[in-house]
Amino acid sequence: IGPTGSGKSLLLETIMRLIPFKSGKIYLNDRDISLLSPEARGLGIVYQDCALFPHLTVEKNIEYGLKHHGVGGKVKKKRVEFVVENLNIGHILHRLPGNLSGGEKQRVALARVLVLRPQAILLDEPLSSLDPVFQEEIRDLLKKLHQKLKITFLMVSHNFTEVLYLAESAAIIHNGEIL
Repeated sequence: IGPTGSGKSLLLETIMRLIPFKSGKIYLNDRDISLLSPEARGLGIVYQDCALFPHLTVEKNIEYGLKHHGVGGKVKKKRVEFVVENLNIGHILHRLPGNLSGGEKQRVALARVLVLRPQAILLDEPLSSLDPVFQEEIRDLLKKLHQKLKITFLMVSHNFTEVLYLAESAAIIHNGEIL
């Protein structure tokens, strides 16, 4: 948790290796992933703006990463069915992102990451751009998914209430330093 400009998003992008770092190491489940490429780290990231492909349907957005990881056939079908069911998005699979509500977009962004079965998911203020009704819905969904799937979620936020509701542990970041 931390104020705008404190380095929260930068921290996630460094963990993801989207931004280079000069020193230190990054460990995931006791494994040094510091030198691995972003796609080899076993991580997924969900940004507050969802970053969906506007020209692809919901279904194609979800399947996109699977194709690039060489997952197809029955495995692909099972994984897609699992996330669609757990995120309750079966009714929007053929829609384009421009025709989705904020909450639907967040569900699709989560599905796109979850379908890859990452070891951890990085969440960059996933609730900040949603109206209050959708914030509560997605907050409850995140808590349910965390408990059900046992995947580590690392979420950055400036909202203390969100952190108290979702976090098992928390840290405060200010001017790029963990206090």
